[in-house]
Amino acid sequence: MIRTAALAHIRDRRMLQTRSTGKDVFYMAGGKIDPGETPEMALHREIHEELGVAATGVSELGVFEAEAYGHAPGTRLHMTCFLGELADEPHPSGEIAELRWFTLGEYATMDAVAPGSLLVFRRLHALGLID
Repeated sequence: MIRTAALAHIRDRRMLQTRSTGKDVFYMAGGKIDPGETPEMALHREIHEELGVAATGVSELGVFEAEAYGHAPGTRLHMTCFLGELADEPHPSGEIAELRWFTLGEYATMDAVAPGSLLVFRRLHALGLID
């Protein structure tokens, strides 16, 4: 089981996704929870590392479990997802090569998608927060 924390940041009814250097799939901004960290602590650390800004006004959206994309078959993802804003304009930093905002339809029709991200897209769409 891979335990992660992720940020659902919405702009113009689209959700932010990140693509790591050398990868072709877009994931939610965030990452693995280190020993001794709470999911929210990990979220703040990862957002600063990946986007170069602080996450603000975060509230827990929920826990999402899915197959962990890019790992051995059967590896599960346990992702605590937070809704939140960013203190400034995000920019790719660290291992992140690209940032993009997607609607559910745009993300779902890509050649490769992260199952955990897709679950969050569907939840946000059902809540009327994204197109």
